[in-house]
Amino acid sequence: MPDRPNILIIHADQHRCDCLGAYGNPDLRTPNIDMLAADGVRYQNSFCCFPVCTPSRYSLISGLYVHQHLGWTNRCTLPAGLPTLPRILRDAGYHTKAVGKMHFTPTYLDVGFDEMLLAEQDGPGRYDDDYHRWLREERLCNRVDLIDQVRAYRQQAPPVYWDTYGALRSDLDEAHHSTTWIGDRAVETVQGWTGGGHMLMVGFVKPHHPFDPPAPWDEMYDPAALSILPGWTEACLPQDLAYHSGYFDMASMAEPQLRRVMAFYYATISQIDHHVGRLIDALKARGLYEDTLIVYTSDHGDYLGFHHLLLKGNHMYDPLIKVPLIVKLPGQARAGQVSSALVNNVDVAPTLLRAVGLEVPRTMQGVDLVAPGAGSGLVFAEAPRARQYMVRSQTRKLLLCRDESQSQYFDLERDPLEMHNLIGEPAYRDEVEAMRQQLLQWALFDSPSLVHLDGDASVIAGQNVPRCDDGHVEEGIAYFRTRMAAPFDLSQ
Repeated sequence: MPDRPNILIIHADQHRCDCLGAYGNPDLRTPNIDMLAADGVRYQNSFCCFPVCTPSRYSLISGLYVHQHLGWTNRCTLPAGLPTLPRILRDAGYHTKAVGKMHFTPTYLDVGFDEMLLAEQDGPGRYDDDYHRWLREERLCNRVDLIDQVRAYRQQAPPVYWDTYGALRSDLDEAHHSTTWIGDRAVETVQGWTGGGHMLMVGFVKPHHPFDPPAPWDEMYDPAALSILPGWTEACLPQDLAYHSGYFDMASMAEPQLRRVMAFYYATISQIDHHVGRLIDALKARGLYEDTLIVYTSDHGDYLGFHHLLLKGNHMYDPLIKVPLIVKLPGQARAGQVSSALVNNVDVAPTLLRAVGLEVPRTMQGVDLVAPGAGSGLVFAEAPRARQYMVRSQTRKLLLCRDESQSQYFDLERDPLEMHNLIGEPAYRDEVEAMRQQLLQWALFDSPSLVHLDGDASVIAGQNVPRCDDGHVEEGIAYFRTRMAAPFDLSQ
């Protein structure tokens, strides 16, 4: 399909919006993603619609909010028959491929990819995927990741894991680290492209916790030299502790521990940036960069010290719900532009479809970001178990909770760090009620839909796709259990 631009989607996990050089971070070194931003459009106010991995990913490819596609948790299945970006592209003649972390159930769920080479992290995916199968062939075990992600191992984690909040040098060398494996497979794919009509979605596991860059990346940043990001407080705020206690003991986190986490988090981003540069170089070597549509984004952010919090799971403050979004259009149209429009990850699929001349199905709720006036209204998001909903304008933000005592309202002009809850202030009563009504029109607050989970849903055909009944899951669990039982030392 020489007349159709190629599409490359680079999707990080848990990448906070202001943690890129292009977004003004003074410390992070991301020259390749910054170059991509210079050749494309950088969206300053890009939000995910759900701050959890799988639901957010389903929204990106379906153009639907979570209460519409029903994928409420990390163990859910996108309903069969829904139009998705890769499926529409495949039906139009594109060859579609996924490399890296997708976080689907079943692991190789058919959402429209012709091929899937997967490197998963959470849940059953690590016992199905290509990456962990390869680690087993290499007689290796990613112990730091297993301790962080598998409850049985986390309950037995050594003190160094808790003391560092999961910021540890990877026990794997760089060649065997997930970021390298994903980058290598993605570059190999692009090197095989000829002409147009190719779509590749690259899902990096990082910078999602654990914060475990391999050597020598772990020494790239000096914790003491980093600038603490805006919003750090010396202690957790009472309303945040009441909402969620955290994956780690947030109240005990001190600034030196945060600085170490930041240094390792930044290192994993710089490692991703290195492979983004390799992808760009591969496209240029094939003469395809100019006309390839490239997107860089993430499924959600990370508090990274904001309000003395870490990771995710608390109120939908901006560092969690705001994500980077860079869109390089074919021919570098609109190169170097910076948009302040309010945009959502449900807008990505419609934008890409329009950019390659395809119709957007009526099911998709997002808008084409290239169209005049796009992003001029409000942006919405929802949290797990319908516990909280967000509606945000350029200057105001309502976090409406099922437990009304936890609801919050912020005047972002006067309070950009979301410190002062104005929900009960008489001067803001009319504003709060107006936003509440707009939110209730967007979603039925009291009637959240059920989680859709179908472990027997159709999967793609491929020699690397295991059968569900061939015993590979049990073999994988037994292998990693044996490796984890052997003595090892994570002190550094």
